[in-house]
Amino acid sequence: MQKTAIGPVEFYQFDLLSNFPEVIHAVFTRRGGLSPIPFDSLNVGYQTGDDAALIRKNRKTITAIIGATHLVSAHQVHKNGIKLIGHFPESDDEPQGFDALLTHLTDVALMIKQADCQAIILYDPRRKAIGNVHCGWRGNVLDIIGHTVQAMAEAFGSRPQDILACISPSLGPCCAEFKNFPQEFPPSLWRYEVRPDHFDLWAISRDQLLSAGILPEHIEMAGICTKCHHDEFFSYRGGKITGRSGTVVALSNGAF
Repeated sequence: MQKTAIGPVEFYQFDLLSNFPEVIHAVFTRRGGLSPIPFDSLNVGYQTGDDAALIRKNRKTITAIIGATHLVSAHQVHKNGIKLIGHFPESDDEPQGFDALLTHLTDVALMIKQADCQAIILYDPRRKAIGNVHCGWRGNVLDIIGHTVQAMAEAFGSRPQDILACISPSLGPCCAEFKNFPQEFPPSLWRYEVRPDHFDLWAISRDQLLSAGILPEHIEMAGICTKCHHDEFFSYRGGKITGRSGTVVALSNGAF
């Protein structure tokens, strides 16, 4: 990953996508926005208790940096609902109950909100289609990753071996503690316990991508723990009352 700043706004970009100028993407940090403590400062999450007017301004900042006309996010619920964006949105209202977004449209940016959960950007360069997945531990249990890869195949004719996948900064194995994991994880995921009560969610997501048919060389993992770096990223585990960072991907039509 490479870190970039435009004015006070800081964001990361994946090396894996750098050879595809038609894909505009950014993993935004918490820096460069308008929200006050404890939402300081580039908070994009409406369900946080922050001032909605400031959140809208923060979202406009992100949209301007990406360069798209439309920014789409969903009301995420930690399940495996997938929303296909097949037409330009007519409002900023968030679709309810979805944790993955797909589109083949240009000029439509897909945003995942996060504070320790993973955002997983998917891009099919053959079919020119993108996806963005919100995946916490509940998403891993439900295999939202595999479901989204299958949804891209059904919606766009994507082949898993063509899809590139990038896993954002998120809760690392150093900090992903689950004291009640026998009740939370199925036994098939217990092998990802790296020390007592701590799990490698990055490895779970990588292996779920591989199981879905994604090639190993088509996967990039940020490897940055958001709790360890809660000065740079929002972290629920690090602060409870906090904002949400945005990870955004869009297809360019050459006009932006």
